This record gives sequence, C-alpha cells and structure tokens, in this order.
Amino acid sequence: MTTPVVVVHHDADVLAQAVAARLVTRIADVQAARETASVVLTGGRIGTATLAAIAASPAHAAVDWARLDVWWGDERFLPSGHEERNETQARAALLDTMPVDPARVHPMPAADGRLADDPEAAARHYAAELAEAARPEDHADVPGFDVVLLGVGPDGHVASLFPDQPALYEEEQTVVAVRGAPKPPPIRLSLTLPALRAASEVWFVVAGDDKAAAVRMALSGAGQVQVPAAGAKGRQRTLWLLDRAAAAQLPPGLERIASP
Repeated sequence: MTTPVVVVHHDADVLAQAVAARLVTRIADVQAARETASVVLTGGRIGTATLAAIAASPAHAAVDWARLDVWWGDERFLPSGHEERNETQARAALLDTMPVDPARVHPMPAADGRLADDPEAAARHYAAELAEAARPEDHADVPGFDVVLLGVGPDGHVASLFPDQPALYEEEQTVVAVRGAPKPPPIRLSLTLPALRAASEVWFVVAGDDKAAAVRMALSGAGQVQVPAAGAKGRQRTLWLLDRAAAAQLPPGLERIASP
C-alpha cells in the first residue's frame, strides 16, 4: 500500500473547490487513457460541498459523464429519496445536473424496496453488483475504483466503519450491514476496508478542527480497529486533502504539500 501524501488548503471552501478541480482532472485523465472511469462517493458536509463545486465549475465539461461509473462507500439504510441518504445529497448537488448514464449510477439499496427489512441481504445485493462490475484485471470482487472519496469522523471512522466494530475484522466480504452505529441512523451499509483498498487512489477529504485529532491518529500508525481511517489506503496513491483546521495536529515527518 502507498505512503500517504498530505495537501493542506486554507479553509473548507477552498478545500472543496480544490478537490473538485482535482477530481475532474483525474476522471478526465482516466477517460482519456481507457474511456471509462469509476469513482466512489462519500457523504457529509465537505463531500457534498465538493460535488456542488464540481457542478458550479465550467471545468466539469472535461468529464464525459455518460462514461463514468458512480458508486458509494456507505449509505444510511433509509427510504429512497430521504434527505439524509448520501445518494439523495449527491444527486441534488451534482448527479441530477449532469448527463450521467442511469445504468452507471449504483446507489446502495434503500430501506423501502424489496430488501427493506433485511440490511444484510441489501449488503449482499450490493456486493453482487460490485462483483459483476469487476474486470479480470481487477483481481478482486470489486472494480478497481479510480478514486474513492472518504470523509473522516471525529472518532476516526470512515464510510460507516466505526471504531471497535466487528466489520473492521472483515477480510472476505466487500459490503456489510452495520447495526448499532454510534451516530444515527443506527442501521447502515458500508464497503469494507478490503473493498476500499482495491481502489487505485483513496482520497481523504477532511475539514474542521474537530477532526484534527482523528487525522493525527490515523497518520501516526494507529491500528485500523481503533482508528478505521488508518486502514484505508489506495493501491497507487493515498491523499489526505485537508483544511488548515483539520491539519492542526499533523505528526512530523509526513510528505506534506502546502497549497496556496
């Protein structure tokens, strides 16, 4: 796995705009090389702000949206269209304004479909969809995602993988149902760490001084059970894209790039 690279931006607004520009460039470069690209989206304030920044930028025209596969790293197990679903927020911020191919947008199952009463079955369904999309060269039961976007909670959680929960020991399943999450709603679906680590690049996008301690622990060699963010790394690149507040407690010795 890759050594993390840290990029620090002035504040959360600048961070969202910078990540938006970086993501557009990455997708366009991948599509130029092999036509299609794939991203895994995250939720949260800064994740949604990044998507909105893409929509607001003229640079989004560089992406062939019809040749982009969109996945999610986790989802709140709520009814379709619920305002707290990551899918709902991503569609409102970006996807509904772009000419995406509906067949290439892969939301996690909702709590009002045929799997509404069985989040474990919903996790298996999404895992099967991922496996079907995997190519022989991926050597995994998930596609080799080009970019996975992740936020980090103050407790160090990523996706819906919370500290000290059984899902952090999972080595075979790619998607799990999470029950009893320490923040509402208690039932969620999440990619596992092995699925996240199948990505070519993993980008942590983190803003706010309430995240600074979690960022420090994740980058200081903490174990993934105690700090799940420490367990997610890209095969080719791992980026920590931070605002100054989130970067306030960085450990020494990291490869760090100060953004203007």
